[in-house]
Amino acid sequence: MAKNDPYAALRFKEFNIFLLLRFALVLGWSMQFVVIEWQVYALTEDPLSLGIIGLCEFLPAFLLAPFAGHIVDKKEKRNLFTLCIALFSLISFGLFWLTSEYIEANWETGSILLGIYALVFFGGVLRAFFGPTIFSLIALLVPKRAYPNAATWSSSTWKGANVFGALCAGFLIAWIGVHYTLGIIFILVMFALLLVFRIGKKPILYKGNNESVKESLKAGLSFVFNDKVILGALTLDMIAVLFGGAVAIFAVFAKDILDAGPKGFGLLNAALSSGSIITMLATTYLPITKNTGKKLLVSVFGFGVFMIIFGASKLLWLSVVALFFSGVFDGVSMVIRQTILQLKTPDEMRGRVGAVNSMFVGSSNELGALESGIAAKLFGAPLAVVLGGTVTLIIAAVIGVKNKPLRELDLRKDIEEHELEEIL
Repeated sequence: MAKNDPYAALRFKEFNIFLLLRFALVLGWSMQFVVIEWQVYALTEDPLSLGIIGLCEFLPAFLLAPFAGHIVDKKEKRNLFTLCIALFSLISFGLFWLTSEYIEANWETGSILLGIYALVFFGGVLRAFFGPTIFSLIALLVPKRAYPNAATWSSSTWKGANVFGALCAGFLIAWIGVHYTLGIIFILVMFALLLVFRIGKKPILYKGNNESVKESLKAGLSFVFNDKVILGALTLDMIAVLFGGAVAIFAVFAKDILDAGPKGFGLLNAALSSGSIITMLATTYLPITKNTGKKLLVSVFGFGVFMIIFGASKLLWLSVVALFFSGVFDGVSMVIRQTILQLKTPDEMRGRVGAVNSMFVGSSNELGALESGIAAKLFGAPLAVVLGGTVTLIIAAVIGVKNKPLRELDLRKDIEEHELEEIL
């Protein structure tokens, strides 16, 4: 394999199948997020309700993540992934049903909202398992030498689905309404469910057969918290998402500040993700393994700067541009973080480390939605985003100064060691 082969991971059939089903799954998930955010805000016209959605998904995803990681390490990954997708299809169908004409005509608004919050909560339960399952499965689809390239393609696929999903959701809401858009989402999830059976079952690499659940969870948490590089990378990303992100209140900007309607809402969501995917695809040709730590710090700092510009903007075009460049820096950050995790995590601990990653980053999306909703309620949406971006800049600077192992990280040596292991 050429050292800078941009298609290294794509030379493995099952990985290509995985990318296709992940695109369909994330496309549906991202569309569902946008549609539900729009629907709930339309029903309540209260930004705090958007924060409640984040809280409903955050609590189970965060609290169950360590236990989910233990389960993922002990179970066969393909079958577990299949079960997660099947259960997600039930949630998608439930949301489709809750937005039907019959329910809207016969249920009170409060009851519909409770139903949506309940399904979002069960989605949070699934999120606790999805993250570590996907993280563990990727490592079983390609050899170690292709891990960085696989992380790049997987992250690009995830972001690409977010781009298309966010854009489609906004336009579909305007064209066919919330109910039928959720019907399309259900079809996408069922397509992903069919595809997953094209991937074979994988070996279970867990070595702690005599460990108690408590010991297993402690081992996973200790590994992450004792590794300054992994801990620093996860902390940076968590802070950026928690304070710097504003996705949950894009509906407020689209309707009340930029006067852009549902189409503008879709553009705002797509702008952030489109910048990310373009950057991610570029990293397949321009690897980020040299001076990795410095690039991570710069990317998080740049993300914060452009989110401040977005928060201060009153023009749609400037807001879209600011979000695009925020996405560019976010894309670099995501690829680097995933590459660090894939290269530095032992095979038998991938589920637990993936679960901690979900706690830090995945759950911070939902907690960030709550933070954004509360801040928007207290200070107004523009000031809330500006303050969040400022916090991101401060934290990135502090970690850059205090965490020397992360600042001086260079992943070229790790890749060379993995290549040597395979040769031997």
